[in-house]
Amino acid sequence: MTRARTAILISGRGSNMMALVEAARAADFPAEVVCVVSNRADAKGLEFAAANGIATRVIDHKAYPSREAFEAALDQYLRSMHVEAIALAGFMRVITAQFISGWDGRILNIHPSLLPAYKGLHTHERAIADGAKVAGCSVHLVTPELDGGPVLLQAEVSVLPGDTPDTLAARVLEQEHRIYPQALAWLANRIIEDRE
Repeated sequence: MTRARTAILISGRGSNMMALVEAARAADFPAEVVCVVSNRADAKGLEFAAANGIATRVIDHKAYPSREAFEAALDQYLRSMHVEAIALAGFMRVITAQFISGWDGRILNIHPSLLPAYKGLHTHERAIADGAKVAGCSVHLVTPELDGGPVLLQAEVSVLPGDTPDTLAARVLEQEHRIYPQALAWLANRIIEDRE
């Protein structure tokens, strides 16, 4: 079975990256994780990727004079690795429309809210402050509108009395780890079909 060559972009511990790598161990999973890229050299997730035999690369955004120059270096590396799909897993950089257009329909992101609610940062704090009864997470295709692309999968989590942003985040993260591999499998299957 040919699998879709996938890059995972991280900035930190990469817990969603780990969930994707674990899912891709299955022989029938349609995506193969070929590289993990971070914009931060101290991202803990790089150690996990390297320990699992996955190519890692640090492309430090601070080393480039502009967002466009950083993204050009990132794009060049991904293409050199023959990447077909990109999964953002805690990648804390807003990507430009120009970069997205080069990978149109092939970039996934996981977001810790039930989109379109609570786009951007501090999702759990905002949900609790609003008295929301339900929170959750969404996997969506990346478009130039921040957290605005088509939603592929969502999972709901009840907001419990006494929840803090941290306790809510922990329960949402469990669901992120469950649905992100499902969404990547969907995208990978679509890429494989387009190849044939």
